[in-house]
Amino acid sequence: MTDLTLQQTAGTPPKLVVSGLRKTYGTTVALHPTDLTLRSGEFMTLLGPSGSGKTTLLMMVAGLLQADGGELSIDGRKATYAPPWERDIGMVFQNYALFPHLTVFENIAFPLRMRRRPEAEIKREVMRVLDIVQLPHTAQRLPRALSGGQQQRIALARCFVFQPSLILMDEPLGALDKKLRDQLQLEIKHLHKSLGITILYVTHDQEEALTMSDRICLMNGGRIEQLGTPSELYFEPATVFAADFLGESNFLDGTVRSASADGLTIDAGGGSIRGAGAFATGTEVKLMVRPESIRTAHAPSEGWNAVPGTVRETIFVGGVTRHYIDLAAGGSIVALELTDRKTPPPAQGQQVFATWPVQATAVLAAGGGSAP
Repeated sequence: MTDLTLQQTAGTPPKLVVSGLRKTYGTTVALHPTDLTLRSGEFMTLLGPSGSGKTTLLMMVAGLLQADGGELSIDGRKATYAPPWERDIGMVFQNYALFPHLTVFENIAFPLRMRRRPEAEIKREVMRVLDIVQLPHTAQRLPRALSGGQQQRIALARCFVFQPSLILMDEPLGALDKKLRDQLQLEIKHLHKSLGITILYVTHDQEEALTMSDRICLMNGGRIEQLGTPSELYFEPATVFAADFLGESNFLDGTVRSASADGLTIDAGGGSIRGAGAFATGTEVKLMVRPESIRTAHAPSEGWNAVPGTVRETIFVGGVTRHYIDLAAGGSIVALELTDRKTPPPAQGQQVFATWPVQATAVLAAGGGSAP
């Protein structure tokens, strides 16, 4: 069973608790028994490729898909078999699902009217969220008069206006172009911080997850691969899959030459690499280094890891320069350095050392599983 639940802040009850939740379709396991806790006021992203189980988990939390086993509770109340309308949740999908015959104001007011809120409160709350999404001037327009980005902002406003206990979002920005996605990522963060509502968000886009999340739940093959803050997943991946899925990575195969309280010494890439991890001498491992951690040098630097190689190609991309380096021991590595106009980059065919700080080395299990 996957159990990656983190301890709550003292005195703060969890918003959502998933215990052993699972789902199968015939012989296909869509979600293995999974445990997960979502803190009150938290923005958590379920991240992963297609078929990883993230939408299956979200749909079961929403009550739109029946679990085959396990339990879930919202605000301490058992909700495993509760219908969606009894769960006090809001949902935002990729399609905007706005009522085409209602004005923007009435679209946003709809969940408040369903809850029989006073008219004065409806007007106040609708205009408040319209101000937050910067669309107060659209209140009397019909959805067809709005752009795609504006329609999605109205869908967000409608979901936030009644301040549900929990908001679920399934790829809400997937149909928008990159510029609009970037803009709406910031607006969703602003809504979340302004209103303090708990959000569970599904995406396959790593940039969205890194930009918006308090924590990321990375999923793979119907299981939770790793759970942590964006920084933890990026700089301290637990598995090769986590390292490869999130950001750009360099991988080196190696063998642990020695292991002590001071760390590991690993033979890899034609160099003697230092790192940290609970691996025994003789263990085959895989090293991961981010391109932005690597510098090119004429000689190894004291206190840094280094592997020798030859520059195959250098590409100028404005503020940064990419170096493709063929290693003397075989394989290749990519270095991403800030462009320095005063210092010419290494020439094609030049012998260099790819160097990086010891702490930038992630030592992972060679077989793809988690480190011991």
